[in-house]
Amino acid sequence: MRVIGGIWRWRHNPLRRTTDLVEAWVALCALLLILLAAPVVGSLTGAVARDALQRSVHAQHAARHQVTATVVRRVEGPLLEADPEIASGRDLRSRVIADWTAPDGTARHGAVLAGLESPHRGDHFAIWTDTHGRLVARPLDSATATTHAVLAGFGAALLSAGVVEAGRRLIVWRMVRRRYARWDQAWDRAGPDWGRTGTGS
Repeated sequence: MRVIGGIWRWRHNPLRRTTDLVEAWVALCALLLILLAAPVVGSLTGAVARDALQRSVHAQHAARHQVTATVVRRVEGPLLEADPEIASGRDLRSRVIADWTAPDGTARHGAVLAGLESPHRGDHFAIWTDTHGRLVARPLDSATATTHAVLAGFGAALLSAGVVEAGRRLIVWRMVRRRYARWDQAWDRAGPDWGRTGTGS
């Protein structure tokens, strides 16, 4: 509102310079771009990111399988940190030697991380594997993908607003530099004796 009021006040002001009016119009255009274009950019970016992430979710769920592994023995060592993809974030992870059967029917054996605080021989736990039984990370879930897409859209909107504001500041900075250069030229034309009584008249 201050920008619009500034433009209105400067329209017929006898002290108005052309650069003053241009500066007010640049500020108004920047404000409109921030209020209108930045949300559109954010929405489009979020939509594109959501589509790409949801395709990734479907692809991962198609290629990764949850199977049940059986503890053979525990590998000694401290408990590892929780899996960041687990919603609760409190499940402790232990390293164990385990057996499992791959989705293609082959038997597998190896060291894996188990979500068990104190694993014992014969305990069962879930792991994620590919079709051949190789260990893979937990597939991305739809809610997490949506959250990432929202964050991407929000970040794009903020970045767009920042670019617009940076452009406005650059334009104003260049206008001020030109204004100062014109003032210097005017002072040079006035001569070194400007202001002394009787000189130049």
